[in-house]
Amino acid sequence: MTALSQRLADYLTVRRSLGFELIFEERVLRVFTAFADRAGADHITVDLFLRWKAAYGHANNDTWSHRLGMVRAFASWLNGYDERTEIPPAGLIPAKWRRPRPYIYSEKEMATLVSRAAGLRSRYGLRGWTCSTLFGLVAVTGLRINEALRLDDDDLDLDAGVITVKRSKNGKARLVPIASSTAERLAAYRAERMRLLGPTAGALFRNDEGRRMTDCSARYNFAVVSQDMGLRERQRFCKHGRGPRIHDLRHTFAVRTIIGWYRKGLDPDREMLRLTTYLGHLKLDYTYWYIEAVPELLQLASQRAERSFAKGAAGKGGAR
Repeated sequence: MTALSQRLADYLTVRRSLGFELIFEERVLRVFTAFADRAGADHITVDLFLRWKAAYGHANNDTWSHRLGMVRAFASWLNGYDERTEIPPAGLIPAKWRRPRPYIYSEKEMATLVSRAAGLRSRYGLRGWTCSTLFGLVAVTGLRINEALRLDDDDLDLDAGVITVKRSKNGKARLVPIASSTAERLAAYRAERMRLLGPTAGALFRNDEGRRMTDCSARYNFAVVSQDMGLRERQRFCKHGRGPRIHDLRHTFAVRTIIGWYRKGLDPDREMLRLTTYLGHLKLDYTYWYIEAVPELLQLASQRAERSFAKGAAGKGGAR
């Protein structure tokens, strides 16, 4: 009898070889397979999923629908090895998923976030340096947090002002130009890291033990700073709480970039392809979503459309 936790390790290896990240999915599926192992279940059934939900069912249906999708994908793969596997039906947990509206940080909030992160204490003092530099980099480049965490030293060409993202969410590499001030901050971070840890090769962002900073650690430290700033309510037992997310720094970068186009009189349709490539989006639609999601952008887009319509009407009138 092969435990589901062992099957999960094989599943994750196969999926990651195809370019998938699965960082969050791994956390959820490890909880599920640990529950299955404790229950003595060596294959997935609908009943097993529902018993797991009953044991950990304090989340809402949208969250459980998301978890169901992860278990379904795992079960679909597992079905090829064990015909006893039941793939839970997609509609088992009714939910209406809606993409959350992004939180757009003010300039003051972003500056405070980086400043407070720099004050995070640790044994050797690297925690504050790492978190403040990491959060600042995401804010000024729009990198996904896991793209930033996976950066190695040799991915940075600070003289040329370019970062190479070797594998993005979609498995594609891209070049991200950075400002000279960002390059100087990264150089200062690397110098301080070397002073504290000695010469190292590989991971750019490290903890006091010299290991690559993890996604869990980054999000925990972000939650600590957010609570300290009042962006999230303070929590007991190291809980993160609800409020603006680290991913909203990426949203803020995108929105401020698009707003800048409108204010400078640039053509958003012409510039959108560049931003889509810069952010590593697969489709233009994913970038255009910001216009619908942010009221200020929607207003600017509407005003531009009205001006274009007025000019077109005036031109037709003059041609008569």
